[in-house]
Amino acid sequence: MAKVYNWQLGRDMEYLYEGVRPQRQFGMILDTNKCISCQTCTVACKTTWTPGRGQEYMFWNNVESKPYGFYPLGWDVNILEKHGVQNIDGAVYQGKTLYESAPTGERILGYLPNEMDYAHPNIGEDDSLGQLGQGGHFTATHTQWMFYLPRICNHCTYPACLDACPRQVVYKRPEDGIVLLDQTRCRGYQECVRGCPYKKTFFNPLTRVSEKCIGCYPAIENGRQTQCTITCIGKIRLQGFISPPDKIREDNPLDYLVHVAKIAKPLYPQFGLEPNTYYIPPIHVPPAYLQQMFGSSVEAAMAAYRQAKDDKKLLAALLLFGATPYIIHSYRLIDDKAVGYDEKGGELVRVPLKEPIFERPLQDERFGQVIRTNIT
Repeated sequence: MAKVYNWQLGRDMEYLYEGVRPQRQFGMILDTNKCISCQTCTVACKTTWTPGRGQEYMFWNNVESKPYGFYPLGWDVNILEKHGVQNIDGAVYQGKTLYESAPTGERILGYLPNEMDYAHPNIGEDDSLGQLGQGGHFTATHTQWMFYLPRICNHCTYPACLDACPRQVVYKRPEDGIVLLDQTRCRGYQECVRGCPYKKTFFNPLTRVSEKCIGCYPAIENGRQTQCTITCIGKIRLQGFISPPDKIREDNPLDYLVHVAKIAKPLYPQFGLEPNTYYIPPIHVPPAYLQQMFGSSVEAAMAAYRQAKDDKKLLAALLLFGATPYIIHSYRLIDDKAVGYDEKGGELVRVPLKEPIFERPLQDERFGQVIRTNIT
């Protein structure tokens, strides 16, 4: 095992291969506070990439209701139980990763779901935790809560699917960090399915090979964001490229939200994969639950998000979510407008920090006695 640096853990960790980062890294940020679980992203992905035979149970994108929703069934509960209690306090992770917890003779700690685990993609939907008694009311932290968690392949810096495969079927593209697999080499061992703790690699029982999210790389190659991003009606997603901590660009909205404002957090960073899908935590959920899911600094992220209205640069980055179908490589705050640019510096979108208000007169002079009932 080699030693590689995982910045999400703040330390070196064990990994099978050398720690070579791609030229640039595919990344995505999702704002869980805005997701309504309409499943538009799921349907867009499904109809684009997995409508074929043998793919019926594949959801490269899905939206789960937490804390009781899982796809496949119990995916995070199962791997957390196998991983055991770990110390996640502090900037430097003191516990073990899944690589460091691997049993003798195995490359990573994992498990293979049963076929029936994939039978209920909407299990636990809208089920809340806690009770709201008579006369109860909501405050800053709800006594009864749930939230929606959209998920895709994290296109990890240290992918477990790649590490687990004995035939080196899985590879990470050097040009954009998207994790793909060569189906001509795959022999259906399903070690990638066993190894991925997020269970975002799937086995096709008809073709007898594995499949997974491809990061919509044909769109990425042409400067467009992924299908799940551009079809999201809640504008909860921003997809682009993210830099490692030693190469931060503050004018990159992803870098700003992850590295500077630090309001976007990785999912289960303690696994050690350095996932490149980040989440703005829901501010109405008890921090203890979120710390296990997003790391020890989640409370600071929640506080910063609540104050976004007073931080114009942060607000500008947040307003670029869903503002254009094209990848935003840089942004600026100009005259209280968030301006996004493409890779060559061309302007893509301009979003005002405050929506303009237009008042119309109660009586329309052009039509005599016409009176408007809605004058704003």
